[in-house]
Amino acid sequence: MPTTQTNTSPYLATAHANDRKHVFHSWSAQGLIDPVVIAKALGSRMWDDKGNTWLDFSSQLVNVNIGHQHPKLVAAIQEQAGKLCTIAPSFANDMRSEAARLICELAPGDLDMVFFTNGGTEAVENAVRMARAHTGRHKVMSAYRSYHGATGTSITLTGDPRRWANEPGTPGVLKFWGPYLYRSAFYSSTPAEECERALEHLANVLMVEGPHTVAAIILESVVGTNGILVPPDGYLAGVRALCDKHGIMMICDEVMAGFGRCGEWFAVNKWNVTPDLITFAKGANSGYLPVGGVVISRKIAETFREKSFQGGLTYSGHPLATSSIVASINIFKEEKIIEHARHLGADVIGPALAKIMDKHPAVGEVRGLGVFWCIELVKDRATREPLVPFNAAGPAAKPMMELMGACKAGGVWPFAHFNRLQVTPPCTTSDAEVLEGLAAIDKALDVADKHYTG
Repeated sequence: MPTTQTNTSPYLATAHANDRKHVFHSWSAQGLIDPVVIAKALGSRMWDDKGNTWLDFSSQLVNVNIGHQHPKLVAAIQEQAGKLCTIAPSFANDMRSEAARLICELAPGDLDMVFFTNGGTEAVENAVRMARAHTGRHKVMSAYRSYHGATGTSITLTGDPRRWANEPGTPGVLKFWGPYLYRSAFYSSTPAEECERALEHLANVLMVEGPHTVAAIILESVVGTNGILVPPDGYLAGVRALCDKHGIMMICDEVMAGFGRCGEWFAVNKWNVTPDLITFAKGANSGYLPVGGVVISRKIAETFREKSFQGGLTYSGHPLATSSIVASINIFKEEKIIEHARHLGADVIGPALAKIMDKHPAVGEVRGLGVFWCIELVKDRATREPLVPFNAAGPAAKPMMELMGACKAGGVWPFAHFNRLQVTPPCTTSDAEVLEGLAAIDKALDVADKHYTG
């Protein structure tokens, strides 16, 4: 079991005051937030400085896949810190080399080299850079319902409203609609229709944009923040076929979906698809240290055998970060965490959410796999009007704010985005803890039902 000591930091008493005075938070109006001070976390739970506790059903930012304070992972980082804290990327290093070997061993097909970054957004930036250099083309296509990061190219690729304030962005980025049967852009009524029509739409966009000008198509293997949209069978294979037909690189963003979140090492494994590049971060070491990377196919790596790759990071392959990847992958294997995540999805979360949907009229749909699930909330099941409008803020967002308040009051902290409540606890969460958290969400959903008008 994970172990942690009580937080006795001399700075804990002033943490909130100093935060409000000196810390500038991301994605926030600084004067409108009131952050909770988290004093400690253990397994699937976290505690604030006042002793209140919650089940962490968001895994922070859907990244603490191994749970908080796993003793073996903490020990591995401590051990590495005693040996070598840092070394420049130009040197070889045992932990960097072993982390790369383990990742390539898990990756599909001929993806057998790794470029390490400090996180997911840098992984996306460099994957696009590789695709453009390899193909000699400049355009990159991404889906409207997507999130790829917050730096220059990755925020331009992002398909949700966080992109708007950062425009104009990187030139050459094009958007397309991906599959989402519940709110189909293609008027589909079955998963097969949605797959076929989404692929036809993508092919048509390619046709009018000139496929010979497109370097890459990037997509989340399973869309994360923007709805946990599991692609219909055949969709990823269809994208792969379009890329092969036109010499386009397929980039699968697995920053959120990878390393157990979907009950697979990489989500693409579920559909036996091999992209040209995979971006990863988050679950690779559960965020214990900042790290990410790109898994690279042999043909793309060969492009840079005699030609220099024009990209780099001071902390690429940082020994503390890569040692945590090595430890995490080995822990996942020893403790069969991938299998447990798959079990939670199939035997615990899926069935429990189906019962919740039957009980609450405001639940329009539940969907997901592994430990990656979404509750989509509506005002009317017949019209599928969202519980709150797209990109709601202020008073318009009040129903979801009330729902999140009820969840927290019930001892569970899920992840909320627009009209969706996302159920993404650590992959190590026990069956009993999952059911405990879902029972709290079940009770909290009475708040959503009060706004139901159908």
